[in-house]
Amino acid sequence: MARLRAVSDAPFQPALSRLLEHSAAAVQAVRAGRSLTDVLSDVPVSLRPGVQALTFNALRQLGAASVALQGLAPKSPAPRVEALLCVALALLWPTERPAYAPHTLVDQAVAAVRRHTPAAAAFVNAVLRRFLREREARVAQALQSPVAAWNHPVWWIEQLQRDWPEHWPALLAAANQRPPMTLRVNRRRCSGAAYVERLVAVGHQARLLDDPAFGGQAVVLAQPCPVEVLPGFAEGDVSVQDAAAQRAALLLLQGAGLPQGARVLDACAAPGGKTAHLLELADLDLLALDSDAQRLARVGDTLRRLQMRAELKAGDASQPAIWWDGRPFDAILLDAPCSASGIVRRHPDIRWLRRAADLPALAALQARLLDALWPLLKPGGRFLYATCSVFKCEGQAQIDAFLQRHGASGAALHPSSPGHLLTVPDNRDDAVGSKVLHDGFYLALIRKP
Repeated sequence: MARLRAVSDAPFQPALSRLLEHSAAAVQAVRAGRSLTDVLSDVPVSLRPGVQALTFNALRQLGAASVALQGLAPKSPAPRVEALLCVALALLWPTERPAYAPHTLVDQAVAAVRRHTPAAAAFVNAVLRRFLREREARVAQALQSPVAAWNHPVWWIEQLQRDWPEHWPALLAAANQRPPMTLRVNRRRCSGAAYVERLVAVGHQARLLDDPAFGGQAVVLAQPCPVEVLPGFAEGDVSVQDAAAQRAALLLLQGAGLPQGARVLDACAAPGGKTAHLLELADLDLLALDSDAQRLARVGDTLRRLQMRAELKAGDASQPAIWWDGRPFDAILLDAPCSASGIVRRHPDIRWLRRAADLPALAALQARLLDALWPLLKPGGRFLYATCSVFKCEGQAQIDAFLQRHGASGAALHPSSPGHLLTVPDNRDDAVGSKVLHDGFYLALIRKP
């Protein structure tokens, strides 16, 4: 992700007004229900890094900016103007390292609004300058609202308070941190330790996560970088994958005693990170299934880069009768659709796109997928249920209900199941200072007797 430019005496870059304009359009689109990933794909390539940086900052501060704006302008302006003001207020919010000089930002915000809503230029100028004059009082007033204090919707805050009464403040605070860039080294081509040496040799600071849960192949970069500059990326030596996600394939296969060529299903496989990891770990007869044919194509792209093969099939995992050939699987990985509440550091739009009503609907879908795929597993086989969620209804409560439906003789939770992995610093391998190195995740390994 592009970094915001630090305040300096360097000549002003005139592109800022264009970046603000595109960032405001992106915020407006997210508020209308569009994924930020989709929105950014429409931004000109030359502007995309800067627009992404501004928009990420705006979405991480959107609660505070919106509440402050309500106090400054009780009558809501046009959506496009409102979005621009939120982007600007997020950048003007007090911070130790402001991205831009305040007068520069105000001038460029006015220049941006003049291009699409000239009549609002004086209004934007007045609102931003008033905020700067009264900033201390306006910030203190805004922070009385939990939406501004935590930069999350009220329902999300309340859900975390119910699920994690001891950890909810830390979870909300972690959601606004910038995540690290974590790599998975392809063990068929290189050891994790050797790859760290390759990185250091070309000027990248990095360290190996030595926790055995990561299999000795997880590497964290001190600073993110484009994948194209990573040694051996094009050749398949390394992939980008969060540390928590790297635990999935290892949990499913380690100690399973699967024979060479074991039949494995990766359900809901796109975009293919876990599919690839499974194939890096073992020689498998692997079926990668996903309901979205376009997203499934990304799995194929990943496997080609890594020079690996799997059977790819588009199909609804909850309806095996349509796509299953009747041969049972030795192991199944279900990376179930979920709220994605554990990856808001990487996707700050998620908190504003989700609604409280989404949770019961997603939980019902997850239950259908579990019940539909469980009969496809051989006796003695292993089933891994995974979600990138910190909400218990998509994790612990979901698996508790599944085990109750099937009884002790029908399904057993494996003792190595980690359960909920929270974005809360709790040991030296998970955090450096206050920065958590993995996303929020839930993993449950279930054995069929």
